[in-house]
Amino acid sequence: MRKSILSSLKDLKKNQKETHVCKLKKALYGLKQAPRAWYVRMDAYLLRLGFTKSSADPNLYIEVVQEEPIIILLYVDDLLVTGVDRWFQECKRQLAAEFDMKDLGIMHYYLGLEMWQKLGEIYLRQGKYVIKMLQKFGMTNCKPMMTLMVTNLKRLSSYSSPVDSTCYKQLIGWLIYLVNTRLDICFAVNVLSEFQMEPKHDHWITAK
Repeated sequence: MRKSILSSLKDLKKNQKETHVCKLKKALYGLKQAPRAWYVRMDAYLLRLGFTKSSADPNLYIEVVQEEPIIILLYVDDLLVTGVDRWFQECKRQLAAEFDMKDLGIMHYYLGLEMWQKLGEIYLRQGKYVIKMLQKFGMTNCKPMMTLMVTNLKRLSSYSSPVDSTCYKQLIGWLIYLVNTRLDICFAVNVLSEFQMEPKHDHWITAK
């Protein structure tokens, strides 16, 4: 979006200004370059405020004021802000002065994670995410199992027929994200992810 974009409009011709053109002054929603232009502007402003970009995640910004951190996480055009209340309110005031923003209050749902907050406590769950996953893979009428995975999976798979690797990879991807709140399935998902190149029917059944 660093290039100048010029365009003529029908209204200009009607007003007998056929030699005039309009210059695009800022990125518009719908253009491929719009997310990049928004990120560049937000990144420059946060750095100007004194925030430091995380080396692990380019969308994570941290500022420490009097040994108290303020953290901002970008996701497209949404911002998650957390920190000590006095600096938190000041940060929101600075952002609102630069951008047209709306404060949505305490976070309750974000990228498939449901959240409840109490004093000094944060609770996470993925109930809606699980229901959506069950619907996607035709498992809405499934029954729960106490044993997450058979112990001799590798030996059984050698006698099983192959399945569509694309569908299997999609299922594994959904399960990996579910590990955020279901640490008990971490080992099973890790083992099943080893068979993504040539998944067999036994792997598919075990994953489901």
